[in-house]
Amino acid sequence: MPEAPEFPELACYGLAGHSSQPADLIDEVRLAERLGLGSVFLSERFNVKDAAVMAGLAVGVSERIGVATAATNPHTRHPLVTATMVTTLHRASGGRYALGLGRGFDLLFDLMGVERVTGARLRDTVEILRTLWSGGSVVGHDGPAGRFDYLSQDSSFDEHIPVLMMAIGGRTLELAGQVADGVVLHTFFTDDTLRRAVEVIRNAAADAGRDPASVRIWSVLATVTDQVPVELRLRKLVGRLATYLQGYGQVLVRANGWDPADLERFRNDHLVQGYPGAFDAVGTVEELTHLRDEVLPAAWLSASATGSPADCAARISDQLEAGADSVVLHGATPAELAPVLDAWRVVRPDGLDALPANPGWMR
Repeated sequence: MPEAPEFPELACYGLAGHSSQPADLIDEVRLAERLGLGSVFLSERFNVKDAAVMAGLAVGVSERIGVATAATNPHTRHPLVTATMVTTLHRASGGRYALGLGRGFDLLFDLMGVERVTGARLRDTVEILRTLWSGGSVVGHDGPAGRFDYLSQDSSFDEHIPVLMMAIGGRTLELAGQVADGVVLHTFFTDDTLRRAVEVIRNAAADAGRDPASVRIWSVLATVTDQVPVELRLRKLVGRLATYLQGYGQVLVRANGWDPADLERFRNDHLVQGYPGAFDAVGTVEELTHLRDEVLPAAWLSASATGSPADCAARISDQLEAGADSVVLHGATPAELAPVLDAWRVVRPDGLDALPANPGWMR
């Protein structure tokens, strides 16, 4: 039996950011496993980052690292297709896989011509999936996830598969506490916002009659050391935050309690208005420097891990002290994280080895 990962409390994202070479994931997962990272998370984009394909690659080239789709949508695949994808990955991985679901982006779904995702749809989808994984059938269903006369996989199934939920706003945090096995928060949460989010999730779980401590909460920490070249640092930090603000800035600003006037200044900046793409993909050094020095508040960018590897390791400690159970080191490749893991090994507290490799389970 493969030995457990050295750092089950830590994860990275595979193919962090934009990528044109999905095969790069193979070497990334192998290195992440050798370095001792507990999990690799996989975000889906409608280009060359299909969730099922990436998770299959990750599972196939690893033995002990956890693998999570974080996240895919509950409605761009038929629920039976999603259920089949997940049971396949669950069995192929020996129980290391977790499915992550999220709301996605309303504007994108409007353009695609598909319905927006509501909290009710997320809840309904999770209930359908768990019914199928337990060997049950869905008969005459007419609910937020859709109308289905009959859905079934295999009556012999008794699959225990965790569901992660991505959450930013208060209502989704509450929903995640009520129904999810694990919760993945958002990049650029301040430490205070992280504390509040943990409290909302735990309270919602308790109100739903669940053990609050059974829900695994992942902080997502943008991690950019000073060993990364300056241009790449700008892209991973300034470019990433600016891209979030382009897409759903109001949600992130509201969650953090940041001043909406600063968001309006960003949106009204001459560079941002009509910008032809995502800043983390096409922003130049000059453009990103302008955003950093003249547009974005420094406090917004400081909701991250930067500086030396030791500085970044200290920020991991901050996330755990604020209530997170685990931390996704976001935006960094496994190779970039190697010195951070060396520094973390020195200051890592006791008691974390009990966490399972599967990122969706707390115990």
